[in-house]
Amino acid sequence: MAAAVLTSRAPQQLSLLTLRKVPLPAGRPRVWYETHNRRLKAMRLAIALLDTGVYQPEHAPDRKIRSTAELIGIHPPSDTTCRMVRALIRSGR
Repeated sequence: MAAAVLTSRAPQQLSLLTLRKVPLPAGRPRVWYETHNRRLKAMRLAIALLDTGVYQPEHAPDRKIRSTAELIGIHPPSDTTCRMVRALIRSGR
């Protein structure tokens, strides 16, 4: 299992760590892949927000989540993904 180490960088320099990609299992319904990818995106955004000092869901409005997505170079999340990000931050407390 690979361990990821984050260095102390300015928020403008945040980037995703490149890890070896494993193909997803074939034969699942399309909704499974959409949900899976949405969860991965929400986790990436929650980690990026935590790295920038946002530790409470009420400090993470949609605008903040979307600007963080732009900083780390991923497409702007939907309202559903933003709710998932706040849920992930809440569950980590």
